[in-house]
Amino acid sequence: MSRGLVEQRIVESAAVLPVGTAVTGWAGLRWAGGFWFDGLATDGLTELPVTLAIGDSTINEQPGFEISEEHLRPYDLTFVDGLPITTSVRSVTYLMRHADTLREAVRALDLAAYSDLVSIAEVVAYHEYLAAWTGIPLCRKATGLGNENAWSPREVDLRLTWEVDAELPRPLTNHPVFDRWGRHIGTPDLLDEEAGMCIDYDGALHLAGRQRRRDRDREEAFRGVGLEYLMVMAGDERSRVASRMIAARQRAQHQAPSVRDWTTDLPAWWVPTFTVEQRRALSHAQRERFLRFRRTA
Repeated sequence: MSRGLVEQRIVESAAVLPVGTAVTGWAGLRWAGGFWFDGLATDGLTELPVTLAIGDSTINEQPGFEISEEHLRPYDLTFVDGLPITTSVRSVTYLMRHADTLREAVRALDLAAYSDLVSIAEVVAYHEYLAAWTGIPLCRKATGLGNENAWSPREVDLRLTWEVDAELPRPLTNHPVFDRWGRHIGTPDLLDEEAGMCIDYDGALHLAGRQRRRDRDREEAFRGVGLEYLMVMAGDERSRVASRMIAARQRAQHQAPSVRDWTTDLPAWWVPTFTVEQRRALSHAQRERFLRFRRTA
């Protein structure tokens, strides 16, 4: 669905809002600038309803939008381009609390952090206002699995397969790897620094000849410095991926940092953008330079 059509759906739904109420959930995050919130279910086809935070039942649900009767506090409201929406921390915690699965809740948090709408610390702080609210145990658990440096929904799912299904130690996400002379080897989707292993997700766009050759060269570069490498393909069955992850980690060299031919130490010239705080601190010019690749991740 094109960006303009999504925004039009949100505006049309918001037209019925009484004063002091707002759009929330995925639509609130989208309107605030959330890149990955396209208004579609995980199947990529089914349109999700816009959620209107009304606080009561004075408006009946209609095709295209649903009503949230949860209490709405004045400080949870804001305006963006004239449209009333809930604050991003309110919108994302609503999504997380009402998610169907833990993975869905984690995905909502990570993808809101992708666009620097919320930090994990902000969500944790907001939890104290939600002690008895619906879904708060799920929200807390998902927050504990959150990551501020995922670049796509598939990367979130890949990391959760590693952490939840394979029960392996938390990896670094999109962290650059360098050789001993400070040359950038590559930035894998996941990196197990302790084992010396990296994982990439290979979607449909990677099947073309030129990109496939780049992927091959990338794998050879990682293996050339002693890193075990695993590629996960679109459509791979999750339990099978978890088994492959465990096996690959067992094959990895588990070298001490002092003898590795690679490092995660950042050269002096590298500007870190791993956290929401770091990215928010960038100037506009720096964001254009350092974050340009993330927009199409």
